[in-house]
Amino acid sequence: MTQGPLSAEQLEWLDDVLAEYGNDDSVLDASELDGLLTAVVTPPQPVAVELWLPTIWGGDFPDWESEEQFQTFMNLVAQQTNDIVDRLRDYPDQFDPLFGTNEMEGQEFTVVEDWCVGYMKGVALGDWSTLPEAMKPALATIALHGQPEQNAAQLETLTAEDYEESVAVIRAAALKLAEKWQLH
Repeated sequence: MTQGPLSAEQLEWLDDVLAEYGNDDSVLDASELDGLLTAVVTPPQPVAVELWLPTIWGGDFPDWESEEQFQTFMNLVAQQTNDIVDRLRDYPDQFDPLFGTNEMEGQEFTVVEDWCVGYMKGVALGDWSTLPEAMKPALATIALHGQPEQNAAQLETLTAEDYEESVAVIRAAALKLAEKWQLH
């Protein structure tokens, strides 16, 4: 791998910057950013930075505090993107979506929605029209959690066991979709 994954401190810094400069349409956190970046390196045609970078900010570019802050952000995004490509292409056994966690009543739960929403934002930017029929269930696995308004009724009918099962297969779905294409 070229540089490896971002550190916990770097991910926290990204979370802070995304929260500071974000809006209702922007990427909310590092988990959603990871999903977006995973999707934009996966389709049959590369998604140009000029298309996905504005998506991070919901179309409104930040008024950066400094050039250094902007450069740090861009360097971390590039490092994360390269790490995703390396893992999907060369080390798929080491690929893990950057899911969040939430604690409720003393229990920690995996939060997949942010990552899946980011992934689906990335899908919307690419040309997925040539996705073979056999691959559509893999995309639907991610879309179940990545389009919560569209799938609210289906999500509400899931038992706790069904929900956990739907979460458990997201990683495999992302890997299957990445396998199909030459990564960029």
